[in-house]
Amino acid sequence: MKNLKITFLLFAFTGLLNIAYADLPVRDENGVTRIHLDQYGGYFEAKETLAGLKAGTYEFVITNKTNKLVGFQIQNFKSQKQLDKFPIEPNETKISRVEITTDGFRFRCPINPTPWYDIDGVTKAKK
Repeated sequence: MKNLKITFLLFAFTGLLNIAYADLPVRDENGVTRIHLDQYGGYFEAKETLAGLKAGTYEFVITNKTNKLVGFQIQNFKSQKQLDKFPIEPNETKISRVEITTDGFRFRCPINPTPWYDIDGVTKAKK
C-alpha cells in the first residue's frame, strides 16, 4: 500500500511538471497589450492568458491555422457593440486593434461558427 501511494505521488508530480502555462500578456511602451490567438476548426487557442486583463488598448493577432476561410468578431461584453469583424484567409495573420473597457469583451468566428469566448473579468488599469 505504501508503494502504491509513492507511485501515485510520483505520477502526480510528473504530471504537474508537464503542464504548459500560457504567457502573461505584455503591455508595450505605447500602452498596447498584444494577445495572440490561433484559430483552428471550431476553436481558438490563446498563447497568452486571458485572465486578469486590464482595460486599455489591445492588439489581437489572429492566425488562421485551417485550410479554409475563417473570421474574427470581437464585441463589448456588456453592450455587445461590435468592436471589429473581418475574414481571414488560410494561413493568414491579421491584427485587430481595439479599446477594451471594464465591460469586458467577447470574440468568436462568425464564418466557421465557434462559441463566444466571454471575457468579463477585465479590471480598471492602474495609473
